[in-house]
Amino acid sequence: MVEWDGRLAQSVISSRKGLRDFVDTDDTERTVAVARAVITDRTISHVGVGREMLRCRKCVHPGVKSLWEFHQAADPTRIAKTHDGCGAAIRVAPVGIFCTSHRLDELLVGAREAAVSTHGGSPAIAAAAATAAAVSAAIDEASPRQILEVAEYAAAESERRWPGPVTPAFTNAIRAVHDYLERLPALRPAEIAASCFPNRPMTIVPLALGLATVMQSAEEAILLAANIGGDSDSVASIAGGILGAMYPMTVNHDWYTVVEAINHHDLVAIANELARLRH
Repeated sequence: MVEWDGRLAQSVISSRKGLRDFVDTDDTERTVAVARAVITDRTISHVGVGREMLRCRKCVHPGVKSLWEFHQAADPTRIAKTHDGCGAAIRVAPVGIFCTSHRLDELLVGAREAAVSTHGGSPAIAAAAATAAAVSAAIDEASPRQILEVAEYAAAESERRWPGPVTPAFTNAIRAVHDYLERLPALRPAEIAASCFPNRPMTIVPLALGLATVMQSAEEAILLAANIGGDSDSVASIAGGILGAMYPMTVNHDWYTVVEAINHHDLVAIANELARLRH
């Protein structure tokens, strides 16, 4: 596999979840669903994403309202009006692989299309836009500073286009968390948890983006996120995916080999198919 395609593969591999017991979770399943929709349709539409996500079976219960409502409706054309969580941001890596980072309008629209089947809140869409843009910029070999800036721009533009009932704050949260992490003499889980514990939308994705733009190792970021606590798997997924695209050699291949042997997603093949569609 050539280095460029390798970057795409690492982005998908690292953005997976489920190191616990090596069995994947609903977020992995739905990331793959978004990828399959893009590969099948050669575009990103909420109808295609909805169609593929209706095939997903994990975490479909009343305790996860965003997914439960979507599956109860059983309608691939459905557009959610609520839900501000980070579930959409975790599954948008295929959008960042499909669109190059200079196609920001397409990235924004694609992120929203990948989100709205289950997450229609402005913060959720902004988080998805920022994540997709960061993944795309990382694949394009942008610097950490450039990745942060493109993520901020995507979030701000998303909040402008699809505003919510409250004053936009997601873009500011990205910068605030990044600047806090950058000032720390060392990245220690307990200290980070005390200041920006990832248990709400305004800390989960901003923390992931912050780690992705101050660290240089996917493996180290995943381990750090796991020890911070809270929604640590989401933070690890997003930060690891971006860093995996930036620094492919820092992905732990032993982890991937075991997880792939159990779950059989063949993520490298999916990444290669998406790579051929990147534009």
